[in-house]
Amino acid sequence: MKLDIHVFAGLAEQFGGAIVQIEWEASTALTPRLLKQQLSRQYPQAASALEQAFVAINQSYADDDSVIQPGDEVAIIPPVSGGQPDMAELADTVEMAVITHAPISVEAVTAKVIHPNHGAALSFIGTTREWTHGQRTVLLEYEAYEPMAIKMMRQISEEIHARWDGTLCAITHRLGQVDIGEISVVIAVSAPHRDAAYEASRYAIERLKQIVPIWKKEVWEDGSTWKGHQQGPWNPLLDPAQPDAM
Repeated sequence: MKLDIHVFAGLAEQFGGAIVQIEWEASTALTPRLLKQQLSRQYPQAASALEQAFVAINQSYADDDSVIQPGDEVAIIPPVSGGQPDMAELADTVEMAVITHAPISVEAVTAKVIHPNHGAALSFIGTTREWTHGQRTVLLEYEAYEPMAIKMMRQISEEIHARWDGTLCAITHRLGQVDIGEISVVIAVSAPHRDAAYEASRYAIERLKQIVPIWKKEVWEDGSTWKGHQQGPWNPLLDPAQPDAM
């Protein structure tokens, strides 16, 4: 069978494009493990990056032994953009997960979670900082596997709603160029009490860094690099309830 494989961020640069086509004629069923092995042979310069990547089948992370069928939508997901170590009725009528190329309104995202039965609301705002470890950033560029990113952001909101009974979460992330001081992500949460709101807000940003396929390129005065997960080995299939998951 012939498959078009979606690739992103630094992997796309190493492969020379956002789509890679492979032919699989072996009698053995194609799995993510075998797919990465074949791509490593075809693109040896990307072998180390492929070791850290995960395969998504039909916009869901797949384990190494899943079977890829003809017609499946397949993507190679390199480590998503991580940081430094340092729903009920409303969700039925309001889009709680948004990807945009436009500037983000903190007020508009926060308004989605305001609820008459909730006494606490928090908004996390991620912005582009100018200096990191003595190196001056000029701007950030964000890229996403958009349909899967929306799916994973909705999943985070659902997890929060279930984990902190009734807590609401809205996430908006910006793509494209984000200049110094501009907003790249807003996560708004609301809950009946403030302790749940604080916990859910922290959970949301850490979970976003774990499972949402969004990547950022840091552009400096003298170069650039794609920034991936920076908090240890990346595994989006880990159970978030486990201590080492986030």
